[in-house]
Amino acid sequence: MRFTLASIVSLTSCEKKKEPGATPQPTPEIVEEAPAARATAQATPEKRVSATPALPRFAVTTNPAPAQIWKEFSGARAMAEVKRQAEIGPRPSGSAELELGRKHIISVLEPLGWEVERQEFTDQTPRGPIKFANIIARFSADGIRPVPQNTQRAILCSHYDTKRFSTIRFVGANDGASSTGALLELARVLSLDPALAAKVELVFFDGEEAVVQFTETDGFYGSRHYAKALRDSNRNRQFVFGILWDMIGDADLTITLPPDSPAELTNGLLASATTVGTRPHFKYFDRQVGDDHVPLNVIARIPTVDLIDFDYLWWHTADDTLDRLSPASLEKVGMTTLHYLSTKLK
Repeated sequence: MRFTLASIVSLTSCEKKKEPGATPQPTPEIVEEAPAARATAQATPEKRVSATPALPRFAVTTNPAPAQIWKEFSGARAMAEVKRQAEIGPRPSGSAELELGRKHIISVLEPLGWEVERQEFTDQTPRGPIKFANIIARFSADGIRPVPQNTQRAILCSHYDTKRFSTIRFVGANDGASSTGALLELARVLSLDPALAAKVELVFFDGEEAVVQFTETDGFYGSRHYAKALRDSNRNRQFVFGILWDMIGDADLTITLPPDSPAELTNGLLASATTVGTRPHFKYFDRQVGDDHVPLNVIARIPTVDLIDFDYLWWHTADDTLDRLSPASLEKVGMTTLHYLSTKLK
């Protein structure tokens, strides 16, 4: 989870290897072709065969998109997914338990029509190298495969790992599971409107939690790697904004917006909150918050807001359990976000 922000993420650049020079090819021998052979060749049209067969399309819905899509978000469905993650138990990066959570996330996304990329990488931590894997999901409005990567305009993201503890059993019901389960429900709702879904990139970050203690290099492993990949590929230029969810399930919900949240994006979300009746649950926090939105803002230069309830008494304790959460809270955040997406991206 996060900390009061005292430093900015540092970056490293990577070098590209030079491609080896081409090997000279021998000049082919010219053979005189017989007149009859030339006549046959001229009479037979050339048949071209594609070297890469087309992949089957996913059968996206042909039903009309819901006019008020935010009303399709179900807190009960989201809570069921939160429960699936929390019941796995502690899910620190590099663990077999996190891989179980990862496989479940993919098993939900793919039948809905989302094409999933496992963005795997290894990074150094205070406890040695750990293998991480972000889950990136994209949607095609017409079901084409592979899904084009140039239609996305917004990033919706969450982290799905939990803090590593040796002294307590930390299942991270709110800190890790709540936003992950809600993002899976968002994926379901977006699939009801393929044109809207195609404009959204869903990202489940690995390695948000520090292995020991948050520093410039310990914590936010997944979001730092993802943001650098966007920057280095220039894909960051296609995104208009990002929205991060973290700890959004507290029964006593108060979304504490960091004071440096991008103004236009935040004002738009607050306007949506007013429209759908959730505005009393949003306020500005009294200090900065370090979270996965920082690399998106600083490295990828994509305006990104952190929707997080930092007024949560059980943060990083063994009492961060399912009984502290409410489906209604998940629904409030889901509805507010969907209303903003539907008005901003249409």
